[in-house]
Amino acid sequence: MADIRMMEPTPFDVETGILVIGAGAGGLVTALRARAAGAEVLVLERDPLPRGSTALSAGLIPAAGTRFQAAAGIADSEAAFAEDIRRKAKHRNESPRIEMAVRAIGPALEWLADAHGLPFSVIDNFTYPGHSAYRMHGLPSRSGAELMDHLREAAERAGVDIVTEARAETLLAEQGSNRILGVEVVRPDGTRDRIGCHALVLACNGYGGNRALVAEHIPGLKDALYFGHPGNQGEAVLWGRQLGAQLVDLSGHQGHGSVAEPHGILLTWATMTEGGFQVNLLGERFSDESRGYSEQAAAVLAQPERQAFSIFDTRIAGIARQFEDFRTIEAAGALIEAPDLPALARRLGLPEAALAATAATIEEARQSGRPDAQGRIWMGVAPLVAPFCAVRITGALFHTQGGLGIDGDARVLADGGRPFPNLFAVGGAAAGVSGPDASGYLSGNGLLTAVAFGYLAGAAASRLAL
Repeated sequence: MADIRMMEPTPFDVETGILVIGAGAGGLVTALRARAAGAEVLVLERDPLPRGSTALSAGLIPAAGTRFQAAAGIADSEAAFAEDIRRKAKHRNESPRIEMAVRAIGPALEWLADAHGLPFSVIDNFTYPGHSAYRMHGLPSRSGAELMDHLREAAERAGVDIVTEARAETLLAEQGSNRILGVEVVRPDGTRDRIGCHALVLACNGYGGNRALVAEHIPGLKDALYFGHPGNQGEAVLWGRQLGAQLVDLSGHQGHGSVAEPHGILLTWATMTEGGFQVNLLGERFSDESRGYSEQAAAVLAQPERQAFSIFDTRIAGIARQFEDFRTIEAAGALIEAPDLPALARRLGLPEAALAATAATIEEARQSGRPDAQGRIWMGVAPLVAPFCAVRITGALFHTQGGLGIDGDARVLADGGRPFPNLFAVGGAAAGVSGPDASGYLSGNGLLTAVAFGYLAGAAASRLAL
């Protein structure tokens, strides 16, 4: 249970300069930046091994104007990136946090590469929905697990202390003040430790694993598959409520309309952006897949049996194969192949006539140049060519995007707008840049704010602690 205890300042048995709750990407980047400034850092992680929601993702981080883009001949700018973020949310996300994230993320990635050897490169063979340039940076396997492995190893080399199987339960705050004194931690055997700190960074992600909070703020997905980390129980939101902190865009979230069913493996949205489409169990399309995978979650969940099929061809499968998740889907036997559409319909158990009519409608829209009945424009998109591929999918909630309001140093803001003196929030614990609903999520926004805000918080918290 996330709780607050008011107390007078007192010596602790264990004290540190900066205490970070959560050893995901946001927490580890915070810790690395603070250690580089010479601060003492202790990271608390509730799991036996730091993984978090980052490890469940594709590990792709959007950034503009980086040297990695320049090396690939990609022209981009921070201004264009910021405008893409705003446009995706229909300008309902106007906030200084956008500029904060966009300005910090490029230097953060280049610093991680230079100081810690993370071998970033840019995906330059397809564009994610809403992005006007190739700007997704990832590691060779294109997996979040690899990103977490690199960050954890970098933290170990840098001398960051990570205490695992330690659940932060109670924040200890100074009586009559907004200053955080420390945290009470619960171990698996029930023992409790109190740890004092000069600065506290909340990097414990959002509330996607808390069904009560999801029902309160995202009722349409209260019964959806949750594809994030079960440890994301919303402690930051619950602590913030008790402290009187700003809580912003709590209804904002990232859904995903392409999770292999029943395998629970993320199917890359490149299968759609490169010309694939989705049909329900009647063989009919039901939405404009080009909008983005986040808002597609609700569309898929509204279909019979809350399932659909993603259909594409072997050319697209070749593009998708660069992602570890897609290779895992193949290894699990979730990829269904057929020499032609009638054979694919039979293998999927779909009405042959309905699937043929769906394909014909797409081709008609492609040739006419007009949007189809769902609003998707097919002109300029390469047609699918036999043989064909399909994966049975469902929709899911991936993670929440609302959270604690923060200032330019990632310090948590009180309701009145003043920052708490030594409390910071990064990643899913902080309010993101996606606005109030799923449609505002631009691909990569989650890791963008984890890494960018962690980079800023690590610097600011270290100045405070030192």
